[in-house]
Amino acid sequence: MSTSTATADTFGSPAPVLSFSPVVLAVPGRPVDLQARVSAPATGTGLPVILLSHGHGPSNNLSSLNGYAPLANFWAAHGFVVVQPTHLTSRTLSHLVADAPGAPFFWRSRAEDMTHILDRLDVIENAVPQLAGRIDHTKVAIAGHSLGGFTAGLLLGARLTDPDNGEEANLIEPRIKAGVLLAAPGRGDVLNGPMADQLPIFRTIDFSTMTTPTLVVAGDKDDSRHFTDMGPDWHADPYTLGPSPKTLLTLFDAGHALGGIPGYDAAETTDESPERVAAVGRLTAAYLRTQLHPGDNAWQTARAALATDPDPVGRVEAK
Repeated sequence: MSTSTATADTFGSPAPVLSFSPVVLAVPGRPVDLQARVSAPATGTGLPVILLSHGHGPSNNLSSLNGYAPLANFWAAHGFVVVQPTHLTSRTLSHLVADAPGAPFFWRSRAEDMTHILDRLDVIENAVPQLAGRIDHTKVAIAGHSLGGFTAGLLLGARLTDPDNGEEANLIEPRIKAGVLLAAPGRGDVLNGPMADQLPIFRTIDFSTMTTPTLVVAGDKDDSRHFTDMGPDWHADPYTLGPSPKTLLTLFDAGHALGGIPGYDAAETTDESPERVAAVGRLTAAYLRTQLHPGDNAWQTARAALATDPDPVGRVEAK
């Protein structure tokens, strides 16, 4: 039995998905309103929440509330409410925020977006048709891809030195109970590529304080030479350097898009594989379901299927 079939059996049939956007939140001091897409299953109550932080890719719209449909749709179809903000880094906003404080990477604002969402989760829930009363506000996870993985790491407890004032920045969000880092950046002391000087915040990242349970997903062909010559292992650093409990999923033959998670049929995907994307959706959902619902064996079942698959999509290790 293949990994995909065995892991799919953990979840059963997908539910129809309701997707609503934009939900608009006015945030004092933010140069534009915070907009988000909310995707949820059409049925069910006590639904856990996944906050999804987009990356900083070359597309105009994938790095916004309009991206990451392959993951958002799968997670929502299998029992999660997915909230996707458009961060100020999005190219859809570049003409509005180019001169705003924190430009162009808005590292602090990106993390604060998620805190604003949690502060007003009741407002969001009531703004989305047919969602009111169906969310479990105590079961919240975060996921992020690439720069979004960096954002998620800060909310999970990683720290850095603020380049503007030299002080340690601690943005941990205690309402977030688990995380998934997808092709996230690694340690800063190995940065020697052409992009390194543009992101000084990467140089001081400290994963030793990232105490929240986290699944780190890395592709074994994700060689980010524009940042470092360390090779694909760089993206495993949040696992390697983070304290337990941490889990690492290494995907075989996967590049930075992990098969195409930023969007369906995206031209920027160098390793397009619908099967890999489906596996990422299933494995991450299984991990988060077990983390947010103690006693649920979805993750153990998914790991067992992966370990016995004759042609596995990747491997898992944990500490």
